[in-house]
Amino acid sequence: MLTRRPPGVSSRLRAQDLADEALAGLLQRPGRSVLTMLGTVLGIGGFVAIVGLSQTANGQIGSAFSRLEATEVTVTDTAASHSKVPVLDFPPDADALTKAINGVVAAGVWWTVTAKHGPVSARPPGVPPDGLRLTVTAATPDALAASGATLRAGVLFNQFHQDHSQNVAVVAASAAAQLGLNSLADQPAIFIGGRPFTVIGILSGDQRLPQLSLGVIVPEKTALRIWGPPDHDSPAQMMIHTRLGAAPVVADQVPVALRPTDPLAFTASAPANGSELGQEVASSLNTLLLALAGIALIVGMIGIANTTLVAVLERRSEIGLRRAIGARPVHIAAQFLTESTALGLFGGLIGASLGVVTVLAVTVLHHWTAVLAPGLVLAAPAAGAVIGLLAGLYPALRASAVEPAEALR
Repeated sequence: MLTRRPPGVSSRLRAQDLADEALAGLLQRPGRSVLTMLGTVLGIGGFVAIVGLSQTANGQIGSAFSRLEATEVTVTDTAASHSKVPVLDFPPDADALTKAINGVVAAGVWWTVTAKHGPVSARPPGVPPDGLRLTVTAATPDALAASGATLRAGVLFNQFHQDHSQNVAVVAASAAAQLGLNSLADQPAIFIGGRPFTVIGILSGDQRLPQLSLGVIVPEKTALRIWGPPDHDSPAQMMIHTRLGAAPVVADQVPVALRPTDPLAFTASAPANGSELGQEVASSLNTLLLALAGIALIVGMIGIANTTLVAVLERRSEIGLRRAIGARPVHIAAQFLTESTALGLFGGLIGASLGVVTVLAVTVLHHWTAVLAPGLVLAAPAAGAVIGLLAGLYPALRASAVEPAEALR
């Protein structure tokens, strides 16, 4: 409480009295105080939630890159790429030879059939409309398994279809939509360059080979029988799915396993390191989200400043009375600064709590692992207090400059 001192002795305002006066000022208009605090709640809560979700999402990105990097090997037919005639250097039992290597889960050969296969149509030759220029991929059954292909309908072709070079096909979901294939109940057929193929499956997605999500996939031996070996500009490749951490070792061993007399005919490599790309994605994502969080904090600061300034204008008579009984300008400024700081502190506490709850709810919903720095949560209330302090500077200066006589008049 402010007490009047004898002449010549300056008045003092104790910390306890300052806190009591600030609390009383906030409780005079509790509804306005809550609404003012809501800006800081949204700002701090948004900041904590955005940063927490950004860190969590970055963790998921890094995890996905690391998982693919550690479990995937690609083998390219290097000799065929330098040959002027179509050739397939992978041995007929390439899949079995590769699967015999310790650490290999699945492995299969695939290549893109060149445009010589002709258009792809759901109608027999000569029946309009003309066919589509879809990508046709030749693959072994193990290549589909190694790629992680998943089905929307039907089945994948198996070793029986491969060994007997049957005219069967698996169609990507986008290609099926273009061809008008909505169901496999009637065993529909498509025509590739006029040759009929029975559609036995429709893919819903592919984890490792986007190539398979673009068109039609047929058994490797069927492609060899009809169109011959792959061209030098589209050499055959092998997709190898390994156990976690086995990719580098498998990449060293597979060329020798495929061709002991000439291992240089093949080039085996793990995928390009995704960590750098993951860091770039994380950096860009952080920059964008932090900018949005900063805007939210500025909005909260403006809300506190505006409400505090209005409070100064409404309480001019109270300020004049305090000045008349001995309050110094610094006491008036301290009171309004304390009020705005308290609003920011309480808003920071509530906002940090809501931000943490939001992060946990999103991670539970998506089955992620929450990543949230403890220092961020602990610093959020302090950041709210600083925001309140900065927002109250100008209103406090305005309040301290009020003349007692003018305010009482």
